[in-house]
Amino acid sequence: MPNVYTLTVFTENQTGLLSRVVSIFTRRHINIETLTTSKSSMPGIHRFTIVVKVEEDMVRKLVAQLEKQIDVLKAFYYENEEIVFQEIALYKVPTSIFMQGTGVEQIVRRHNARILEIESEYIIIEKTGHAEETEELLNELKELGIYEFVRSGRVAIPRPMERLNKYLKSMEEQALQEE
Repeated sequence: MPNVYTLTVFTENQTGLLSRVVSIFTRRHINIETLTTSKSSMPGIHRFTIVVKVEEDMVRKLVAQLEKQIDVLKAFYYENEEIVFQEIALYKVPTSIFMQGTGVEQIVRRHNARILEIESEYIIIEKTGHAEETEELLNELKELGIYEFVRSGRVAIPRPMERLNKYLKSMEEQALQEE
């Protein structure tokens, strides 16, 4: 039965690498649920955070295939219990729903969301949380009226210490022993 896995892929920042990474999933007919890229805590190393719904044997194959890419340093996969993760969502709603006594202020507070911007025609609301939480707020706001909605991909940090640091250290030690 498919499970949700978060892959963390550490790479050099090279043009065209995103396309090569995505093609690995495309060739296997695997849908990427979310994809986020950013710098990592290590200079010169970038991090891809990819969420997929697959069987465990398939996620192992994906990690192995990703690590064959020239600019990929290391890839790991995690189940939800092994990571701390969040997404961010932005909602653009009509300013008028705040004036009509709809209780939208209570909805925003109940969902631990916050108002980012107030304009004469619209208000921007921000919610950080898991996809289910941002979706729940979306459903409540839809009943009142919503202009736009956007949600980021997942950002995640593993609960155990970052394995890449351990991996790089072991590679350094191995190189020193070979000298």
